[in-house]
Amino acid sequence: MTIPRHLAVIMDGNGRWAERRKRPRVIGHRAGARAVNVCIDFCLERGIEALTLFAFSSENWGRPEEEVGALMKLFMGALEREVDELDRRGVRVRFIGERERFSATISERMSAAERQTQANTRLNLVIAASYGGRQDIAQAARAIATDVAAGKLQLHEIDEQAVAARMSLADLPAPDLFIRTGGDHRISNFLLWQLAYTELWFTDLLWPELDAATLQRALEDFAQRERRFGLTGAQIAGQAMEKTPA
Repeated sequence: MTIPRHLAVIMDGNGRWAERRKRPRVIGHRAGARAVNVCIDFCLERGIEALTLFAFSSENWGRPEEEVGALMKLFMGALEREVDELDRRGVRVRFIGERERFSATISERMSAAERQTQANTRLNLVIAASYGGRQDIAQAARAIATDVAAGKLQLHEIDEQAVAARMSLADLPAPDLFIRTGGDHRISNFLLWQLAYTELWFTDLLWPELDAATLQRALEDFAQRERRFGLTGAQIAGQAMEKTPA
């Protein structure tokens, strides 16, 4: 079965999971931490190279102050609790997004986690926190403008590759498979550039309910899809024949 190299996930439904149980929304976010571990375990077992999780969007700062504060405490707790175990298992932890919006304490914990795990190669775990796809494209545009102004880049050299090289995740393959829990069928400003040819898979399951069986169904569906990247099915078949040893 074809296995995606890079899996991208929107972890949606924590708040609704709690509300259906007449519990505070923060209880749902705590329950969602278990599903994060399920997803990491699944990727390690299947040999998936990279996992990018949308943990906190740039728009989420507009949520009620009490909920944002609780999320920051959970985030800090996870950094203190999980990094040593991830390091032991060979997971490299990285963060993308506007880090300066976090407190100095959380920002330093993020940097410490990256330093501690930077040599690991078994799984690239990318946490998108205070992240937005449009913001990501805008910062790439600023980087290009800076390089042009400094004479490091000529106008005729600005192409898709030049933009891609300045995006978050520039050193990783684009996501092959995108999963969103929670029942909404949209990508919500997540990896807008990187998801151009990603296969999308949606489920009504709320994030705290995620299990390995659901992830396996997503992989089985992915394996059945023909990824053409703008070509015809016949062209893809011909390329596969050319790669087959004589």
